[in-house]
Amino acid sequence: MKYEEYLDEVTTLIVEKYGITEAAAIKIVVVAQDKEFFVPHDDKPEMRNIDQAHLDARALFEASGQAKVVPGKKKK
Repeated sequence: MKYEEYLDEVTTLIVEKYGITEAAAIKIVVVAQDKEFFVPHDDKPEMRNIDQAHLDARALFEASGQAKVVPGKKKK
């Protein structure tokens, strides 16, 4: 998938899996971009796949600190 599609997929997964708002998920992804988290994904298209998107969604959500403030959601 294209780079932009990959970012959209990661954002969508964060919303769906962890029950936060789309705005909060977008902020998580934008912060990750600013910290150059996605540079390898841009350089290596093979990293932009659904399995990696699930891993990245989890890693970014957990790193964001949002995991501590979402009531009733379990880590997966």
